[in-house]
Amino acid sequence: MNFKLHKKLQHLACLFVLGGSLAGSLAYANEQDAEAIERGKAATVACVACHQADGSGMNNEGAEPWPRLSGISAGYLVKQLEDFRSGQRVNPSMEPFAKMLTEEQIPDVAAYYASLEVVPADSTPEVEQALLERGKQLALRGDWNNYIVACVSCHGPGNQGVGDDFPNIAGQHPAYIATQLQAWKAGKRGNDPLGLMKDIANRMSDEDIQAVAAWLGQQPAVSVDNH
Repeated sequence: MNFKLHKKLQHLACLFVLGGSLAGSLAYANEQDAEAIERGKAATVACVACHQADGSGMNNEGAEPWPRLSGISAGYLVKQLEDFRSGQRVNPSMEPFAKMLTEEQIPDVAAYYASLEVVPADSTPEVEQALLERGKQLALRGDWNNYIVACVSCHGPGNQGVGDDFPNIAGQHPAYIATQLQAWKAGKRGNDPLGLMKDIANRMSDEDIQAVAAWLGQQPAVSVDNH
């Protein structure tokens, strides 16, 4: 057999074996992910009362809002649950539920909610157009006169999240966004990277917070696979 032809056949054989190995590894990983999602679904019995079975949460204006969890990366959800358990993030409602989960269940629950398709909100609170325009400015361009960085600078294009540190905030409930910004501003929350959110929230007026929360709440949210 021609030596060059022999080498080519060897190379093709190696590629075939490697391709089969990679396909097998991918299938195994997908199977493991599916199993984690099923375990996570079983562990969310106590979660659905607030966050709903579809992970859509509830705006609950005037009361404690329950955030939408679908469309949020699993890594971000894992960190928040771990922070609730450790007390690094304080919330009297979430702490006991987070502590009910085992260390093995936390990533499973996060994987389950991250796997859900985002369900658009039935309705959003009506707000004045001027307030929405201010919110749009803060979200997309910021306010450099007041040293307020635009949301997209960290949360990415469309504010649909970047990695596991900056969550998808497009389409999140306005009351929840406003509550968290106020918590950072008051020093009641501090589990964000490098204290970035506290610095930004400190420079925002109460009206700015309501504006950006209202505008973000009206933006289309996307599922994790579509980020």
